[in-house]
Amino acid sequence: MKTCNARAFWRGKHKMKATWEKIELNTVSLNVEVDADKVTTALDQAFKKVSAKVNVPGFRKGKVPRAIFEAKFGVESLYQDAIDILLPEAYTAAVQETGIEPVDRPEIDVTQFGKGQAFIFTAKVTVKPEVTLGEYKGVEVAKVSAEVTEEEIAAELERLQQRHAELNVVEEGAAENGDVSVIDFEGFVDGEAFEGGKAERYSLELGSGSFIPGFEEQIVGMQLGDFKDVEVTFPESYHAENLAGKPAVFKVKLHELKRKSLPALDDEFAKDVSEFDTLEEFKQDLAKKLQENKEKEAKQAQEAAVIEKVADAATVEVPEAMVATEQNYMLQDFENRLRAQGMNLDLYYQFSGQDEQALRDQMKGDAEKRVLNNLVLEAVAKAESLEVSEEEVNEELESLSKAYNRPAEEIRSIFTQNGNMENLTEDLLLRKAIKFLVDNSVAV
Repeated sequence: MKTCNARAFWRGKHKMKATWEKIELNTVSLNVEVDADKVTTALDQAFKKVSAKVNVPGFRKGKVPRAIFEAKFGVESLYQDAIDILLPEAYTAAVQETGIEPVDRPEIDVTQFGKGQAFIFTAKVTVKPEVTLGEYKGVEVAKVSAEVTEEEIAAELERLQQRHAELNVVEEGAAENGDVSVIDFEGFVDGEAFEGGKAERYSLELGSGSFIPGFEEQIVGMQLGDFKDVEVTFPESYHAENLAGKPAVFKVKLHELKRKSLPALDDEFAKDVSEFDTLEEFKQDLAKKLQENKEKEAKQAQEAAVIEKVADAATVEVPEAMVATEQNYMLQDFENRLRAQGMNLDLYYQFSGQDEQALRDQMKGDAEKRVLNNLVLEAVAKAESLEVSEEEVNEELESLSKAYNRPAEEIRSIFTQNGNMENLTEDLLLRKAIKFLVDNSVAV
């Protein structure tokens, strides 16, 4: 059991005693005793609040004498409001003074509260787990090549050709892979049409993989004006449960074909798609950008590999509360990205056939991994006495200032007002820990 006196809890001579003890893995019991004088002050505040709302014959609201109020309603009628006033500050102070790190809301049990008495309560708290690091220096990871090949440059040029291709109407002949087909279709399962399985004059690029596996391949070879029964089986993981894993027949009519005409790879093409006058100059710039991207991807891959190995070697029990919190962050981030695309979660649920619980379950594995990695990186930073200087914080704010084209002091003010400066510092510390691990790893 550990004990401390919360000297900075309140001004004056009011004291608070806080003790804690581990009761199970990642769970502690925080026992707090607040001086009776503080209880008296809280009861006074509660009286002012409650008396302003009650009706007592012969007195205006807020003007009833304390003695008359207590005689009529009892001093006990003030207890809950007084507890509500005292508890948040007392709990926060006890956490700060004991140094425990809660990761979830506490379970509070008030064991004593009364006029002239100390306020005693117990909080059952889930705390950040202890991490026992394994080997984290000299970790061997596979070296990732950042070399750009001629084939990769050619593939990027072909992608650009495809993007700038012209679509020409095919007057006669059969559908080919890569064509844009204009079709009518209606789907049937067990002889019955199903909702969402019908469309007219739908444009489908053959080979895009945007339809059920096997559908597009059966359109290839159809002639203009042809009718065909396309037989497919919905994937077991299909979002609509009533269709998942079931065989289906789509009645298809091919109305129109459009075929891509790729532009020639020459100087004119380079001028059309870039700021360069010649194809050779454009290819050199393309190779440079591909190189930069591959170097960035190689660095990220090396970091991920090192972190994974160090995390696998560590011993830690991740609390479910931390995973749930990370899922909340991920869900909020996902919703923000949807809104940037003009959607929201409700629409996503309708289109995907999922609900919030299904989406959270889908995110759980990544959430657990993120929490584990962060806990291990924090442990590495602690073991190596890594710290973030004020100068490094200022450099990060300057970087954000340039990225968002806003003054650094304004960025700092926003972070401070939102209570995110600590998060910024923690993020910088984790980055330092990652750099330390990579610098001390061995590429093989």
